[in-house]
Amino acid sequence: MKTKNNAALTPPMGWNSYDYYNVGVNEKQVRENALYMAENLKQFGWEYIVIDAQWSDPNALSLVPESQYVPFTHLCLDEYSRQIPDPNRFPSSAGGKGFKPLSDYIHSLGLKFGIHIMRGIPRFCAHNHTPVLSKKKITADKIANPFSVSKWNGDMYGIDMSKEGSQDYYDSIFALYAEWGVDFVKVDDICNTNMYPAVPYSAEKEIEAIAKAIKNSGRQMVLSLSPGPAVIEKAWHLKKYANMWRITDDFWDEWRLLKAMFERCEVWQAHTGEGCWPDCDMLPLGKIGWGFKNERTTGFTSEEQKTMISLWCIFRSPLMIGAELTKLDDFTKSLLTNSEVLELEKNCKNSEQIFRNEESCAWKSFSLDGKKTYTALFNLGEKEAEISVKTDELKLESGKSYTLRDLWKGADIKKTAAGQEISVLLPPHGCALFSLS
Repeated sequence: MKTKNNAALTPPMGWNSYDYYNVGVNEKQVRENALYMAENLKQFGWEYIVIDAQWSDPNALSLVPESQYVPFTHLCLDEYSRQIPDPNRFPSSAGGKGFKPLSDYIHSLGLKFGIHIMRGIPRFCAHNHTPVLSKKKITADKIANPFSVSKWNGDMYGIDMSKEGSQDYYDSIFALYAEWGVDFVKVDDICNTNMYPAVPYSAEKEIEAIAKAIKNSGRQMVLSLSPGPAVIEKAWHLKKYANMWRITDDFWDEWRLLKAMFERCEVWQAHTGEGCWPDCDMLPLGKIGWGFKNERTTGFTSEEQKTMISLWCIFRSPLMIGAELTKLDDFTKSLLTNSEVLELEKNCKNSEQIFRNEESCAWKSFSLDGKKTYTALFNLGEKEAEISVKTDELKLESGKSYTLRDLWKGADIKKTAAGQEISVLLPPHGCALFSLS
């Protein structure tokens, strides 16, 4: 299908601060991770540096571990009810510069810059009737919906899009982001408004307003919607207005969550394509755990990490690294710099599950030029097992010989042809990823 813009013709690949820094990342840490990406990962397709939640909150992390967010906190705001960076954490933003200096630095490295926001308008602004940038001379209380709130973060009211001036507010914040040079916006409490289980897509009109505001800003920005699980019945709407949307709630380093992702990918496989990417969430690899107080190494085994990346890539999920990049070990770095595996993100189509049961799963996809067929075999069980797929499932040309290549090992394995079988012995939770050409 045609894209709504050219911001995400392939699945976005980058880094997000949340898995390591929780809601407390600062400018120095962002710059260090950006520099690492530019020097070590950019050549493999990694390009986005995304600051996650609470960048405007001067009290962020002050109540951890009792509370992740500070109730009724006073966010840093400009005169038009728009959040601006906390200058203590982001010193280059002082004097009204916003994120422009940091964005300029990230762009100078050949990378792209992103931020997280909650949908809506700060409650503080609604309660205090602060101005909105609009020719209609409205105040925040006139467009805020006090009955639309987040389940986990008390900063914002949703916006009542039926009220005069409501579009003006979203236009104003995205105009500001365009001035800052923002390339990617992760909007939270919008893909699934899980405070309201009877109407999980209750922010539908705000999604439309944000997409319109991005267009009105004159700058291309990837629109990423969180949290999940996304509502499959609204796939048509998500594809029309967003570039990526979460198909799961927060994903962490537990096998049960990874195994459950196979079913989610099966459900969403028909809805991937140019500019439209169902999102399996971040990659909790390397050092994670919400910063220096709780730093830990991912709980995934090495086999599970390969399985995760293989599924994300053949399904064509966006890839967002959750690790502290400056602390990557050699193994984790090898996972993130395997060009043959990452090629699937940029160069495959028609991804499809072949089969799945409690113990095993197989997927296939095809290169854009039709010269390669890809297949991934997964052992979902708790014991070593031989997993097989018949090449007839892969639409191979009859009478033609194909080279079977192991993409994780970077080695040709054997010749095969239509009517034969590909079989591999896999450890528990392990996988194999092959190309045939």
